[in-house]
Amino acid sequence: MSELIVSVSGVRGIIGDSLTPDNIIKFTSAFAEYCRKHSKSKRIVVGRDGRLHGDVIANIVLSNLTLMGFQVVNIGIVPTPTVQIAAEKTHAAGGIAITASHNPQMWNGLKFLNSNGEFLDGKQIAELKEIASEGNFRLETIKKLRPVIDDNTWIKKHIDLVLSQRILRLKKIRERNFKVVVDTVNSAGSVIIPMLLRRLGCRVIEIFCNGSGIFPHTPEPIPENLEALSRMVVKRKADLGIAIDPDSDRLVIIDENGKPFGEENTIVTVVRYILRNTKGSNKNVTVNLSTTRAVDRNAKLYGGKVFRSPVGEINVVKEMKRNGSIIGGEGSGGVIYPKVHYGRDAIAGAAIILQELASFGGEVSEYKNEISKFYISKAKIKSIKNPDAILNAIVRKYTKKDCKISTKDGVKLDFENHWVHIRKSNTEPILRIITEAEGKKETGKLQNEFLKEVKKMV
Repeated sequence: MSELIVSVSGVRGIIGDSLTPDNIIKFTSAFAEYCRKHSKSKRIVVGRDGRLHGDVIANIVLSNLTLMGFQVVNIGIVPTPTVQIAAEKTHAAGGIAITASHNPQMWNGLKFLNSNGEFLDGKQIAELKEIASEGNFRLETIKKLRPVIDDNTWIKKHIDLVLSQRILRLKKIRERNFKVVVDTVNSAGSVIIPMLLRRLGCRVIEIFCNGSGIFPHTPEPIPENLEALSRMVVKRKADLGIAIDPDSDRLVIIDENGKPFGEENTIVTVVRYILRNTKGSNKNVTVNLSTTRAVDRNAKLYGGKVFRSPVGEINVVKEMKRNGSIIGGEGSGGVIYPKVHYGRDAIAGAAIILQELASFGGEVSEYKNEISKFYISKAKIKSIKNPDAILNAIVRKYTKKDCKISTKDGVKLDFENHWVHIRKSNTEPILRIITEAEGKKETGKLQNEFLKEVKKMV
């Protein structure tokens, strides 16, 4: 049996293996007790991504929360950021998004949200785990049980919230009349992304947007999984392609030639637009330790200051709040715009990126050449028995080298012309190695060197 992963990204496992009805009930009950302890509200919002068999898990979650005495608001198949917004706007005690994000079809999980619609942080997750292990769950009597409320209005509300942002110039986007090909892997973005784009005056070509929950390809929106989207962009002579992961918190662009824009450049593009169009002295930006240096270079052009956090949405959010950042995100394609809400949001990200491209006026490939000359490489190593020992060995080896070392999240080695970040994943049982330099060949060489180095330690 595989191991259930419990982290700041929630609970995640393989259905019928590590993710069992017992585990779902245990952690849902623990979350109900957590909400009972930390909030006076008796409402919990639940939504799920569109993946196959998510309804089975949703039925368990809805029933269990009801038996715990909560008024459950079921908002259906929606993006995770939509659940976050609904939890915050309805003043709920918290929320649960049923999703395994970018993980393959056999995975699913539960993302737990507090009353602000934000993920539980490390300390709160530790408390949740303790409650789950103790197992002292209080069910309510039948007289106190409330029927589930079904509310399918939140997709429209989410779009309305994004389009109401004053920083957007909707007329300019509509005048550009973008032709966009969209791939939502038949999941939670299947309705909301095409709807948003059409409201922005785009001509939309949908592929893999049928909402069936059957992934047509590996769902993580990285280049090797987006070949069909790339071909369709070229075939239909579109201005760009948009790829969304299953729970719609990550946004990736394909240029007009069918080439990857680069998932790292999602946040770079958004940062440029927000900073350039923000008045005042506060132009703080927060991204995680694995995000491209192109953020720093472009932020500097507009007077921005960049802060770095450990990987993980809640870690970025906490650092954003600490330093008052007006924009933030992660290099995996995650955009966090606090004026919409404190969470990664592909819907907000898509609107801001289209606004920036409309303002630029040229092709997507031309824009990419203007914003970034960095090259980033990402690799995974599976079956790591003792990852901490490997990380400690890396620290010892490079302590006296010409680099800055951060151990806030794994080990990051910051050299003058490149960096390497080695860390344990929050969502998969793997070790990640991310390398960036200003030359493609140099990046590849560095990545291979560190891969060999780490594999020798395994």
